[in-house]
Amino acid sequence: MKTIKTIATSAFAAVLLSGCGGSSIVSTPVENIDSSPLKVSELTEAEAHNWGHLDLVKDTIPGMSVDRAYTELIKNKKGKKVIVAVIDSGIDIDHEDLNENLWTNEDEIPGNGIDDDKNGYVDDIHGWNFLGKGYDEQLEFVRILVKGDKNDPDYARAEAEYDKEYETWVNRKKQYDQFYQVITNTNNTLKAHFGKDDYTKEEVKNLVTDDETLLQAKQMAMGMYGNGLESIHVAEKEIKNAIESINERLNYNLNKDFKGRVNGDDPEDFSTKYYGDANVKPVKKSESHGTHVAGIIAAVRNNGKGANGVANNVEIMSVRVVPNGDEYDKDVALSIRYAVDNDAKVINGSFGKSFSPHADIVREAIAYAAKNDVIFVHAAGNDSKDVDTEPNFPDDNVNGKEISDTYIRVGALAPSYGSKMVAGFSNYGKQNVDVFAPGASIYSTTPENEYDTKGGTSMAAPAVAGVAALVRSYYPNLSAAEVKQVILDSGLAINRKVIVGGNTADVRPFADLSKSGKMVNAYNALIMAAKLSAAK
Repeated sequence: MKTIKTIATSAFAAVLLSGCGGSSIVSTPVENIDSSPLKVSELTEAEAHNWGHLDLVKDTIPGMSVDRAYTELIKNKKGKKVIVAVIDSGIDIDHEDLNENLWTNEDEIPGNGIDDDKNGYVDDIHGWNFLGKGYDEQLEFVRILVKGDKNDPDYARAEAEYDKEYETWVNRKKQYDQFYQVITNTNNTLKAHFGKDDYTKEEVKNLVTDDETLLQAKQMAMGMYGNGLESIHVAEKEIKNAIESINERLNYNLNKDFKGRVNGDDPEDFSTKYYGDANVKPVKKSESHGTHVAGIIAAVRNNGKGANGVANNVEIMSVRVVPNGDEYDKDVALSIRYAVDNDAKVINGSFGKSFSPHADIVREAIAYAAKNDVIFVHAAGNDSKDVDTEPNFPDDNVNGKEISDTYIRVGALAPSYGSKMVAGFSNYGKQNVDVFAPGASIYSTTPENEYDTKGGTSMAAPAVAGVAALVRSYYPNLSAAEVKQVILDSGLAINRKVIVGGNTADVRPFADLSKSGKMVNAYNALIMAAKLSAAK
């Protein structure tokens, strides 16, 4: 569930456009939560890199009190190893901050080309890759149109979605190409004048000239600086990356003629399931989503390297399923079953789509996970929509009835307590979103021993998966269903009104955006789990 940085919505882009034409256990008394002070100062670098682990009361940041939980509750306790399956794009299993927390299939002999454990997947040492060498794929509604079955109940909706999306992205490409040309010209003019690439804001501000081209470049740069931009170079890089993403959307995701499936399997033939290969790593560096998600859950804590995962005592199982485009229902269903059959106790699914032709087989897999005592954590989606009225898959609903008591759907919080605490991109739903957790501006691992900040409900889901793994590690006698209920009941109930979907005209009580009306809190979850465990 990847997002593209929509620079068109930022302040400096506007300048370019004008220039171009339920529980009583809480970490603070309940009556004081809503009077917690609003943080008005900028986050320090340390806070920005770790905000999801901070404490609302202590730090005035809507984190999950993870660091407090380690310091006060589990510092001297020994937990049990928990396998967490990350169903996503590839994971860089060689990453310095992840490689010691990988799941290894002890029943397989690496590289011998034999299915030693006879599970049907040859040499699946750290997981399985259902995509093979593939990565780029169409969106699901494009596949529906390519099939051309006008009797398909989704066909008309798919056609309308395609027309809207194609026009949006064609227009966005024109806009961003224009942005890029202007900012590149501005940057090149200023670099030539100063004779260096790393000119500063102060140098531009103090520039005095009668040269019309140079004066125009100064005015453009100062306009961008005035709207919060610190570096023209950063803006140029971001726009270039955005254009690459837009081109991918048009050339692959929305291209009716593109053929993406390269693993030799027919996604409509459900009689086959042993396809793909054991290489769970990304096919290219930009395939970073799965690595980032894995780090949120399981980056080695306090090792002096880039990020801290939420959970210790975890082993990450990599299941490569999510392409640059929409995942196939068949791959998702098989990946859930693979994770369950190989002893995962928590599954994270940071992916989703609005069309799912075979939603029934995915729901059957979700029910299979529940039956086998496995938690499935799913990202709510990044469309600023109400998923009670607009579909988002995979879900656990059949005619309004939940088929799993271990499925958790997660919306995203931003690092700003108060009216702006719900991330503008986050989906929501009083019936079909369970909780909210930190998801905007999350710092985590990326391929080749690097780190980056990304945002999305894709980042909120693994935060909750990490809390689920913590609870299952320290209180293994609790069932998956009990752990889900602990997470929902132990969250902080916020009575504030918040901006919904990034629309300042849409302000509602935070409690109306999810079933629990709460934000996840690891500290409270562990306290509640301890009491429930002791009572069993």
